[in-house]
Amino acid sequence: MIQDRVIGLSGTALDQLMPMHLWVGPSGLINRVGPTLSRIAARDLRGQPLFDVIDLYRPRSARTLEALLSLQGARLTLCLRCLPDLQFRGIVVGLPAGVGGLIQLSLGLSFAKAVDDCGLTLKDFSPCDQTVDLLYLREANAAIARESRKLTERLQRARQAAEQQALTDTLTGLANRRAMDAALLALTEVPVPRFGLMHLDLDFFKEVNDSLGHAAGDHVLTHVADILRSEIRGGDIVARVGGDEFVLLFRDCDDPDLLEAIGARLITRLEEPTIFDGQACRISASAGSVLASRYDHPTPDRMLNDADVALYASKNRGRAQHTLYSEDLLAPLRPN
Repeated sequence: MIQDRVIGLSGTALDQLMPMHLWVGPSGLINRVGPTLSRIAARDLRGQPLFDVIDLYRPRSARTLEALLSLQGARLTLCLRCLPDLQFRGIVVGLPAGVGGLIQLSLGLSFAKAVDDCGLTLKDFSPCDQTVDLLYLREANAAIARESRKLTERLQRARQAAEQQALTDTLTGLANRRAMDAALLALTEVPVPRFGLMHLDLDFFKEVNDSLGHAAGDHVLTHVADILRSEIRGGDIVARVGGDEFVLLFRDCDDPDLLEAIGARLITRLEEPTIFDGQACRISASAGSVLASRYDHPTPDRMLNDADVALYASKNRGRAQHTLYSEDLLAPLRPN
């Protein structure tokens, strides 16, 4: 018969004081199991022989209840046979004759595994159990780790935002000169560079600024940025490098006809008026382009300079033009 009272102490009181106890009757059968230990075992251990339930690691000599009770006060190391990977520390106390003995268990260093595997919480332990302190410490460390991760993530986002801002034109949202310089340098450093560079300058932009004001000029620049963005592919780059100057980098481009077509299309779209405060803002654009493949060893400065020569050739031919750089463009610049 399973009892529910030991030396005048109710089972409920025993569960509160020792939620991980085993009460073994004089016959060696388990009479009562603490609620936390029952939860860990996930089965009813009552009525089973003690040594069918536990495996004693240290000391190994005790294989009977009498031998176990002779170890009163000694530190035990054991496991439940149903959970061989979860090690417990324990202490055994003999009870009056005919009552048996009590074994109180503790998780020790196994507490983290038991808590995770069995979903244990503070209410599963006696308030004076050191596991409570370990759980508080674990929760504190987890909270600190969470806050540290959040702080790290915020700092990373802030750094990324700052880096992005440092590489972005604040008015148009395009890449700025710094970003363009870095991208152009990277493109020229590959073993066989294949890309096109276009330098585009707005025509009649000053007239819009002078006649309608800087707000209208800003409106035009953002409108131009939208058009340029819509005309490039995902891997291409468009940057605002001056007041009304833009540089476009076309990756994997080695086709002069393609650059000519892009330049003509951009100029056509930019000549369409945009409305600001009820007034039509009319501009155009001149552009000059160069292909990296025309150089044995292209450098950013050389390509930008040659694209600039082609740009001013477009302006000298009456604006609203696109010119692809060639050596012939240098002839007017040479002394007779």
